[in-house]
Amino acid sequence: MIRVAVIGFGLAGRVFHAPLIATTEGLELAAIVSSRKDEIAAAWPSVRAVADPEAVFADPAIDLVVVATPNDSHFDLAARALAAAKHVVVDKPFALTSVQARELIEKARGRLLTVFHNRRWDGDFLTLKKLKANGTLGDIAFMESRFDFYRPQVRDRWRERSGPATGIWYDLGSHLLDQALQLFGRPLGITADLAARRPNAQTTDYFRIVLRYATTRVVLAGDNLAPTDVRFRVHGTGASFIKHGLDPQESDLAKGLTPRDAAYGCESTPARLVLPEAGMREVAVERGGYSAFYANVRDALHGVAPLAVKPDEALAVMELLEAGEESAGNMRETALIS
Repeated sequence: MIRVAVIGFGLAGRVFHAPLIATTEGLELAAIVSSRKDEIAAAWPSVRAVADPEAVFADPAIDLVVVATPNDSHFDLAARALAAAKHVVVDKPFALTSVQARELIEKARGRLLTVFHNRRWDGDFLTLKKLKANGTLGDIAFMESRFDFYRPQVRDRWRERSGPATGIWYDLGSHLLDQALQLFGRPLGITADLAARRPNAQTTDYFRIVLRYATTRVVLAGDNLAPTDVRFRVHGTGASFIKHGLDPQESDLAKGLTPRDAAYGCESTPARLVLPEAGMREVAVERGGYSAFYANVRDALHGVAPLAVKPDEALAVMELLEAGEESAGNMRETALIS
C-alpha cells in the first residue's frame, strides 16, 4: 500500500486529488494538509488532517506527496518534499517558470516526480487520439481545441488575481498545450494573443494561440466571455472530427461521483465524424478516466509500468507557456528551437 498525503484542500485537492487517490486500488489517502480541518473531517473522517506540511515531510510512513496548492507554492513545496525523500505529484502548471521546473527535475534524484496533466484522460481527447492512431482522420491539417466559459464577473480567488502564472493561459492553456504535444510533438513556432478583457480583470481571461508545424496548424483558445460550445474541431485528409461540450469528469467529481460509479465520465452526446464521401455520422465518445493517472503512478512506483506523464513532458509545457507570453509581448511568432 502506497500512503499518500495531499497538500491543499481547495478545488484541486478536494474535487480531484483526494477522491481519485481514495478510489485507486493500492493507494491510501493517509493525510490532508490544510487549515480546513472541519471540511476534511466531514468529507474524509478517517483521514488525518494536518496543519503544517512539515509534518508529512517528516513522517516516514508517507510515501507520496501531492502538491495541490496555488501555483506560486508549487516549487517550494515540491522541492521540500523531494528533499525529504518523498515521491511527488505536482498539480499543473509544474512551477512558475521553466527554470524552476528544471530545478525540480534535478532535485528528484531517483524519486518519482510527475505533474497532474489529467486531461490526457478526457474522453473526447481519448476518442480523438484513437481516431488519429487508427488512421480514420488521415493526415491532420488543422486542429482547433478550446476551453470556453461564460464568467463575466471577476471572482476573488488566486487564479484571477495578478501575479506570476495566474489567469487562464496557465490554468487552461497548460491542459491544451499538453494535449497538443501528445498528438503532434513540439511545434516549430508559437503565435499568441493574450488579453485581460473583463471589467476589473487582473490577469489573462482570453487566449488564442497558433502552433505552427510543418504541414499542420493547431489553434488553442480559451475565453471567459464565451458560453461553452465547440471543444474540438479537427480536419484531416480522411475525415473531420467535431466535438461540442466539455468532458463531464470535473462536474461528476464535484457532484460526488467517483470512477467507481457506472455513470462517471460518460458523455451523453456523441461527437461527429464528417467523411468526405459518406457524409456525417455520430461517433461514441470514450469514457473518460482520470483515475488512470494515479493507477499509473502506483504502477510506476512498483516498477511495473513506465511513468505516463514524464517530468520532461511537463517541462515542455512550461517552455511553451513562456514562449506564448513572449510572443504576445512581442506581437509576433516566437520560433522554437528543437
